[in-house]
Amino acid sequence: MNEELKEESLQELYAWIDQIPLSRPKRNITRDFSDGVMAAEVVKHFYPKLVELHNYIPANSTHQKLSNWATLNRKVFSKLNFHITEETIKKIINCTNGIIESVLCVLRERLEEKRTGKCISKRYNKVLPQDLEYYTIFDEKAIAETGENVTQKKGQSHPDDWKYPDRSGQSNMPNNHLDPSVRLLIEEKEQALLALQETVEILQMKVHRLEHLVQLKDLRIEDLTRHLEKYKLRLK
Repeated sequence: MNEELKEESLQELYAWIDQIPLSRPKRNITRDFSDGVMAAEVVKHFYPKLVELHNYIPANSTHQKLSNWATLNRKVFSKLNFHITEETIKKIINCTNGIIESVLCVLRERLEEKRTGKCISKRYNKVLPQDLEYYTIFDEKAIAETGENVTQKKGQSHPDDWKYPDRSGQSNMPNNHLDPSVRLLIEEKEQALLALQETVEILQMKVHRLEHLVQLKDLRIEDLTRHLEKYKLRLK
């Protein structure tokens, strides 16, 4: 990226994401988007026909995360004049600081360009060829500097520790004062908690579907009962 991703741009990006309804609670943008599912949901929110969500499975495993992002590249991003290299995908999966923010900024621009039919990029003056890969636009060094530039600003949140703003406009500040081993333990617990929450949400969805099926069957039984009663009356 030829220009640093300024704090103002980050806040604008976070606000944009925060207004999009997503299937999982928004906690930490770096981890939230690591498996690609929420990225697919972002695109589907604006262009439902571009994305089939059943192709993207919530995952903790690297293999499934790679599969999700590869599918996004092939089936979705290719239609948005956008491509992410394998190296970038691995960094997203590994929750490398500053990477997902840069990717989402470009994705946001591509979505707007598709809507307007014009190249609106703030950073580039001409339409980019379709086969131009992400790292030919933003070299690795620039993206690394993006994370450094943001974190070096005094009093600003580290991208990896950003918590989406709540309804009151406040955000949770990072626990930089904690011992690294304690922070690592907390992150591991958070990951385990997220996995459990995903399982609960999936089970809740299944319960809702079963409840809906039961309701449909009850309605069908009532309908058949009415027909049977009418038939009995006719026989009399």
